Amino acid sequence: MNQTALNVIAISIFLMTLSALLGPLFNIPPTLPAIATFTILGIATFDSFSLQGKGGSIVLDWIAGFKSEHRDRIIHHEAGHFLVAHLLNIPVTGYTLSAWEAWRQGQPGQGGVTFDDAELASQLEVGKISAQIVDRYCTVWMAGIAAENLVFQNAEGGSDDRRQLAEVLTRLGFSDINRQQKQRFHALQAKNLLQEHWSSYEALVKAMRQRASVAECRSAIESADLTSSY
Repeated sequence: MNQTALNVIAISIFLMTLSALLGPLFNIPPTLPAIATFTILGIATFDSFSLQGKGGSIVLDWIAGFKSEHRDRIIHHEAGHFLVAHLLNIPVTGYTLSAWEAWRQGQPGQGGVTFDDAELASQLEVGKISAQIVDRYCTVWMAGIAAENLVFQNAEGGSDDRRQLAEVLTRLGFSDINRQQKQRFHALQAKNLLQEHWSSYEALVKAMRQRASVAECRSAIESADLTSSY
């Protein structure tokens, strides 16, 4: 059972206990909080076992989506991943901008930009991976955080990106200190790439706001690159 479901259960138990104590003071029938609690618990159980815990994430993401800054952060974060992957010749296969879109497309977690990472996976499987591949993917993983820092002066997202980077570096035998150094280094690399191609980044953000296809996003990047080169 995921953390969201556990939090819902804990809150439900707390509310049922509180209502049992305060119910007589406010003339609340004892059956009402019990029914509400069991309903919430049923939904949490269904979410955990039938939706793999994504239901709670979808609801929370939907609520957060009412804030324009939250939506804007997601677009700028994912555009950072998209652009840096494009610049480093890592094929982008798709992107989502909400947990609901990710669930509909069968993506794990909150969604985001998806890549053709067959080369990385095959090298990790045999335990022989080139330094170039590691550097490219580490830079892409840190690009969302770098983009948020450039636009908003801080980053609220990126926990999954850091976790993915840490998992790969741990499998490759990097120590905690070296992993942190690599994270900072690749965040700087991503930041530099975004700043060097800022017009392309802004064009990509605009395209992603309009839910453009991957091919249309690539065209927006390339058109901006051509314009800025004159």
